[in-house]
Amino acid sequence: MTNRNPAWPSGVILPLAAVTLAMCAFQVGAALAKGLFPAVGPQGAAALRISLGALMLLAVGRPWRAWPGRKSALPLVGLGLSVAGVILFFYLAMESLPLGVAISLQFLGPLGVAIFGSRKAGDLVWAAMAAAGVWLLVGTGLFGGAPLDPVGVGWGLCAGACWAAYILIGRGVSGNYGVAAASLSVAIAAVAVLPVGFAHAGVALFDPAILPYALGVALMSTAVPFALEFFAMPRMPARTFAVFTSLEPAFGVLSGLVLLHERLSLAQIAGVALVVGAAACAAWSSQAKPPAGDVGEPPQT
Repeated sequence: MTNRNPAWPSGVILPLAAVTLAMCAFQVGAALAKGLFPAVGPQGAAALRISLGALMLLAVGRPWRAWPGRKSALPLVGLGLSVAGVILFFYLAMESLPLGVAISLQFLGPLGVAIFGSRKAGDLVWAAMAAAGVWLLVGTGLFGGAPLDPVGVGWGLCAGACWAAYILIGRGVSGNYGVAAASLSVAIAAVAVLPVGFAHAGVALFDPAILPYALGVALMSTAVPFALEFFAMPRMPARTFAVFTSLEPAFGVLSGLVLLHERLSLAQIAGVALVVGAAACAAWSSQAKPPAGDVGEPPQT
């Protein structure tokens, strides 16, 4: 009997490949952003990334064409501030932590939303797995490796908290603003972070010499993954998308090794693996299946 499945190439392979390329692009963008730190610091790099990303999203999305009418702007402002916090705190964490570790700590935000939003006692196993992973990450000094900077760990946890807020607030905002929520929230984030970046970097923020580099960061962190994920999300179940994107910390470890020459200890690698496993299992066991656009993925800005 011939096994015919004409939908397989476009229905499975292409969306998964698109998500994989999106995660790779995001990690390349993060590594490039770390190269901006000596010139403008993490605050300036975050301001450049968010501002240029906002311009790209506004040019593509043009939210003014379908303005939602009289809707409360307060949740949208909250969403924009969450976006600003995710990126700014993540960059501050990257300044003193390896890329894979910073992403793993950030991932605790959506993982916490998934676990605490569940009514299944079995999901406590994933919480314990994540806790063990964090212990291996932050307690590296107990296993013979160099201890992590506690300030960087704090910034990573702050980024995770902002990501959790982004998910919770975004569910309501997306219903009122639709696809315009992404570009509008990132524009608000740019307004919030630009003063922070300017206060830290001053006029160096507008140095033409770093503009091509900053555009590369925005392109790889915004335009490329944004386009690839919007191609993939309607073509695969939301739960599958969430599980697959749980591999992001693993991609961070590889990117840090290849692009930034960051090496993790065996304990840290095990910690990343436990966080990835907990996130994937929590997403897979979740009974709630959110709409394709509401899967907890952070704004690619």
